[in-house]
Amino acid sequence: MELEYASITQRGKRNRNEDSFFTLDIQDENRWMGIICDGMGGHTKGDVASQFVIKCISDYWKSHSMEPDSEEKIKKACKKTSIAFTEKVFELNHVQMGTTMVMASIENDLLTIAHLGDSRCYYLDSSNHVLYQTQDHVSSQYGIERITKCFFSYHPEAVNPEIKQFHIKDGDRIFLCSDGVNKYMASTTLLSILSKDESAKGILAELDTFCETVSQDNYTAILLKVHQA
Repeated sequence: MELEYASITQRGKRNRNEDSFFTLDIQDENRWMGIICDGMGGHTKGDVASQFVIKCISDYWKSHSMEPDSEEKIKKACKKTSIAFTEKVFELNHVQMGTTMVMASIENDLLTIAHLGDSRCYYLDSSNHVLYQTQDHVSSQYGIERITKCFFSYHPEAVNPEIKQFHIKDGDRIFLCSDGVNKYMASTTLLSILSKDESAKGILAELDTFCETVSQDNYTAILLKVHQA
């Protein structure tokens, strides 16, 4: 398999960008990983939270590159990150901060998707059918939405990622994004853009132009296309 990917991150109409992302490409070992974190609005230091979780999980992935991708590997990475997150919160004088997380990893033809919160992953096949879409971990009461799974100050019980695995094929596409992308456009519009017969970079350039006009939030995306070697 050959993997083609591209990414974007923009401040949008916000004063600062609280999204963070990272990609790890080890194609000579048939491995790849992409992750996006979105600092939670309404709380302080969202940028610190998202950057910290990105670093912890990506460091774990780099230091355990020979460990097979699995549900257990995701859970161990998240548990270690959660412990470090609590220590960071303590260092910052018990600040309330949090972040969502969505990630995808590939080992040979095995795709592992994990998420917490309302950042999303869409997995499409070569015919542009949606094989899988993450469902947001959000509850609503009295018109107020609350994210039920995330990294958040002194709430390790909320770090309970939803994990799915698939076997990828030629022509598949994996798309990760913060909610600044999907929240401000119809799903039909988003899927129409993702289905275009263009390079990953070209598709994200068009998505960037669209989000620049409609999004009211930071927006970040990673698109990966699978090609038969």
